[in-house]
Amino acid sequence: MLIGIDGNEANVERKVGISEYAFELLMQFYDSRFKIPSGATAIAGKQDLGFQIFLKDEPRSDLPKEREGWKYIVVGPRKIWTQIGLPISLYLRKPRPDVFFSLTHYAPRFSPIPTAIAIMDMSFIHFPELFAKRDLYQLTRWTAYSAKNARKIFTISKASKDDILREYHMPEKDVIVTYPGLKEMSNVKFLISNFQLLREKYNISGDYILFVGTLQPRKNIARLIEAFSQIIHHRHPELVSGSSSRLRSNNNDSGQARMTEKLQLVIVGKKGWLYEEILEAPDKFGVSENVIFLDYVPNEDLPLLYKNAKCYVLPSLYEGFGLPVLEAMQYGCPVITSNVSSLPEAGGDAALYVDPQSTENIADKIKQVLDSKKLREEMIKKGYQHLKKFSWEKAAKETLEVLQSLAKGS
Repeated sequence: MLIGIDGNEANVERKVGISEYAFELLMQFYDSRFKIPSGATAIAGKQDLGFQIFLKDEPRSDLPKEREGWKYIVVGPRKIWTQIGLPISLYLRKPRPDVFFSLTHYAPRFSPIPTAIAIMDMSFIHFPELFAKRDLYQLTRWTAYSAKNARKIFTISKASKDDILREYHMPEKDVIVTYPGLKEMSNVKFLISNFQLLREKYNISGDYILFVGTLQPRKNIARLIEAFSQIIHHRHPELVSGSSSRLRSNNNDSGQARMTEKLQLVIVGKKGWLYEEILEAPDKFGVSENVIFLDYVPNEDLPLLYKNAKCYVLPSLYEGFGLPVLEAMQYGCPVITSNVSSLPEAGGDAALYVDPQSTENIADKIKQVLDSKKLREEMIKKGYQHLKKFSWEKAAKETLEVLQSLAKGS
């Protein structure tokens, strides 16, 4: 069987969200363990799977290398690629794939073969005001026609599946949930093994709360900063207005004050869209000396940042899944996240949940975790247990089974 794949989401430097999903599935598909079961050899006349990865640009060095059964096809023009370049290539290409899978919302505008797409979340339907007009137009229009034309839609949570069914009125059997997995820890090469060196690299001076995710309104980061400011000001009220002179003048105060001065909020993530309010929030809430923005942290440094944080907080208004929740648990970091959309699926019984619209509730749950070593230890233990449910290998196998049945017309 020959499977065509839109691999563009995986062919980027910074892989977060759908890019990470695309990259990890490609890595699993490349693995030689994946074969068509015995007896299912009618398609393409052989048992092995073959893949054609369609791209706008030459493949990056971190993608799997070409070999027999794994070929990259660079197609132009880049502009409106799914509308023109990709469909024409699918019609003209010999041999033609038996099925085509877009690792993104957007299917080829027209296709001679059955297609499937991946929709991570429907945030653009729930919160249209949080998107730039041009992005919103493309997301709504292009996703709608792609869903209409796709034979199957893959998503990563039951919450997202319910949203897709409501919006596009598809048969339930045609929307498939495959939970994401995690990078294997053995595959992570630690560039910095000493956390003190990591502190110096990122200017972390004391205990810290961690956020990892794209800077965009849906992540609710401005409210997280406001909640963090309540913790700082509650523990030591005279530390206000983000004044460096006032912060530094309290070195001889109580141990509680010193601990408060050292407490930091470390925000890891690239700028997405409509992020200006987020960058202005530390000044607005008087904690500019306690908040660190790290635009990009390599994967090799993230494990130590997770492992040494007091907790990871993801107070999103909506998530298709919330993969950093699992990443934090993987590295022994207690998780606080929202009680909405798919996040209870991601966190299970191992996370503490907050109302993302309540600054006070977010601050209260963070304080609970900061103040109780016993609670942190319990959450870490539950997190390790919860992780056993998730695997990229499992997700890839389930995906290939559906694509195989689609290619056979069943």
